[in-house]
Amino acid sequence: MKYSAEEIAEVINMLTHEDLDIRSVTLSINTLFAVSDVPERTLEKLSLLRPVLSRFSEVVNSVQDKLGVNIVTRRVAVSPVQYFLEPYPDVKYAVKLGGFLDSLATDTGIDYIGGFSAYADRGIGRGTQVMLEGLAETMNSTSRLSGMLNAASTQEGLNVDAVKLFTAQLLKMSPHASSRVAIMANSPQDSPFVPSAHHGRGMPNSSINIAVSGPGVVAGAIRRARPTTFQELYEVIKKASFKVTRLGELVGRMVSEELGVPMGSVDLSLAPSPKVGDSVAEIIEAMGISRVGGHGSLTALAILMDAVKKGGSMATNLVGGLSSAFIPVSEDSIMAMRMREGYLELNDLLAMSAVCNSGIDMVGVPRDEGPEKITALILDVLSLGLMLNKIVGVRVIPVEGKPGEEMDLGGLLGKVVVAKMKDVDSSQFTSRNGFIPTPVKRLELG
Repeated sequence: MKYSAEEIAEVINMLTHEDLDIRSVTLSINTLFAVSDVPERTLEKLSLLRPVLSRFSEVVNSVQDKLGVNIVTRRVAVSPVQYFLEPYPDVKYAVKLGGFLDSLATDTGIDYIGGFSAYADRGIGRGTQVMLEGLAETMNSTSRLSGMLNAASTQEGLNVDAVKLFTAQLLKMSPHASSRVAIMANSPQDSPFVPSAHHGRGMPNSSINIAVSGPGVVAGAIRRARPTTFQELYEVIKKASFKVTRLGELVGRMVSEELGVPMGSVDLSLAPSPKVGDSVAEIIEAMGISRVGGHGSLTALAILMDAVKKGGSMATNLVGGLSSAFIPVSEDSIMAMRMREGYLELNDLLAMSAVCNSGIDMVGVPRDEGPEKITALILDVLSLGLMLNKIVGVRVIPVEGKPGEEMDLGGLLGKVVVAKMKDVDSSQFTSRNGFIPTPVKRLELG
């Protein structure tokens, strides 16, 4: 494929003025070779990863220097810890294992290591039970470890018991710790995004997965083109997304070749950051909604998500991960501003989840609202994923604060805004145990 001089100049402008970067390069690696019923033996085997991770960091840094492209984070995804805890189901071991993975990341220049994760769609196995019981202590004592509980799937149903256990642990975590865990429905097996990243079932022994960024690129393209029809708007977003994704494909292939690890997938999600000019909300407002959250926002987000997928899928051999528009409130400066101003509420974010995969992401909730109300909020999001066969997740940050207040978590995490929750008692509903059966949608997948 040939590029014109104008297109090359446009890409240079994206890199220098519109915050185009690669959100993450993730080495996904099968670590099940280390599973043992002797904890010391498992940790000894996992220590063999140290030179591999160090080499990965070096290669990513080298590719960044060669291309002159900023790669924001280097990440590793390992096999879910639930498998490690099955032969030795002990909470102290779970905490020790999480701490060991965290130290591996710290020592080798890895920004995040994902995989303190488990699946509990239908029931809670031994390994998952121990992982959940040690989740708060593990996250509170680490800084680079991330984890996920998949508590629902269209294939298996929604495990309410697992949601309750997760919520109880969430309320014991510090704000920084809770920013590194999520509860999900229909979690993908090849996600490069924290906190859902893990080495999934059925994947090769190792692969390189890419997460692209570039909301500022799309917003800038819309402003320059000033499209007058929806078809023109689609084309502008598709073309910009193609260029952003093509850069991700190039970076991934270079890392893959130098490291000798197969290229995996490119996640087409537009991931914002707290930087000015790097906002998904800004794209929606550039499309003609004066304040995101206003009527029309859902349609604008649906157009954005579909056009990004259509444009991006032409630029890569394998699309993976979540591949959608992300709306993590604290990580998007304009999204956070609109929530403080009252244009965005929790139900708005829930509605937006019908057309994107974020769910309710990086939103503060008052800690004193209690487990029942937070459980009910999580169930609302996961039920959406269950019924629509969508990937969705919840990453809420329990804080001491009142609605409208904010807490600065720093870096890419931004400022968490405390959302107002409905003054409605749902405890009688959430007091029931068990799981919600699979929907009729399941019959369409068989």
